[in-house]
Amino acid sequence: MKQKALIAEFIGTFALVFVGIGAIAGNYLNGGQTGLVGIALAHGLTIAVMISATAAISGGHLNPAVTIGLLCAQKIDVTNAIGYVVAQCSGAILAAFLIKLCIPAQALWVVQMGTPALGPNISISMGLLTEIILTFFLVFVVYGTAVDSRAPKVGGLFIGLTVALDILIGGPLTGAAMNPARHLGPALLGGGLQNLWLYWTGPLLGGILAALCYKKFLE
Repeated sequence: MKQKALIAEFIGTFALVFVGIGAIAGNYLNGGQTGLVGIALAHGLTIAVMISATAAISGGHLNPAVTIGLLCAQKIDVTNAIGYVVAQCSGAILAAFLIKLCIPAQALWVVQMGTPALGPNISISMGLLTEIILTFFLVFVVYGTAVDSRAPKVGGLFIGLTVALDILIGGPLTGAAMNPARHLGPALLGGGLQNLWLYWTGPLLGGILAALCYKKFLE
């Protein structure tokens, strides 16, 4: 296991969670002017630049669902996969801790630390299926634009755009986590651990299905 890869995964996931929470809290502070589109772009742009920055070092997973999906497709070994997931979750937790030193507590309390959560009238089964489908899209694009050797070297951009489009549809439904670490960090630091299992199970299932589908039928 390469220490450089773990550092890259830590920093990239830290950036995603820090900017994600900051954008949601900032939307509250500016009276909703950022809106869903702005929040989606904040997440998508962060993923785009951080994957581009870390791809040559770690592959730019920045998401346990991506790592576990690629593990099932035999693109990463078990030891490295475990290290990646630990680094990703650690980066997410530190980001949630430090954002509390940068943004007024009242704003973070109102938005529940920017923790992805089920929207009004969204049942557990609806939320679970939504996270599975959204993460399927994400990992499918990861595989097709960054893992497949035939892919053009612009994976970071298209992966970031996928995150943005997923949030545009899924934000009001589940918060569009697509990433267990994105939920875990803010949830532990004050957002609440309700439905924690859903935000691990849904993305992991979606990621595994996408990776296996691409490997079996398209690679």
